[in-house]
Amino acid sequence: MPKVRHYADIVAILAGFMWLVLYWSVSISAHLGSIEPSLAALLMVGSLILISFVHRPIRVLLGRYHVRKRRTEMWMHILALPLTLAFLLGMVIDHLITPMNGEQKMLLFNVLATAGWLVFVFTLLIKLLMHVFQRRRQAKQ
Repeated sequence: MPKVRHYADIVAILAGFMWLVLYWSVSISAHLGSIEPSLAALLMVGSLILISFVHRPIRVLLGRYHVRKRRTEMWMHILALPLTLAFLLGMVIDHLITPMNGEQKMLLFNVLATAGWLVFVFTLLIKLLMHVFQRRRQAKQ
């Protein structure tokens, strides 16, 4: 596996983790009744985004195809699927079990997004292990 794919995997994992920190900070802020955790997470995310747009070597590396492809896969795992599942599960829980408030719905989304990110990380690790074993097998032949 080329180095750019390893770099793309690392960037996507860190980007996903960064967004998960932001999602969880919103839940913590709602639970505490204070906006400070969300402001701290927004400051961190904003700083990282600003650095990635201003620093030319990082901007060039982030513009490569493999990095964009991995980040798109990451967004599918931590935003698109969890948002849809949280909406559907929220409706089912609301109608069949008990009404949920906004804080509980956000917590449901956060749990699903974290699970999606973990699936994404394990998928990348399995792909990496498969490539390592293939390389070893080809080196023996």
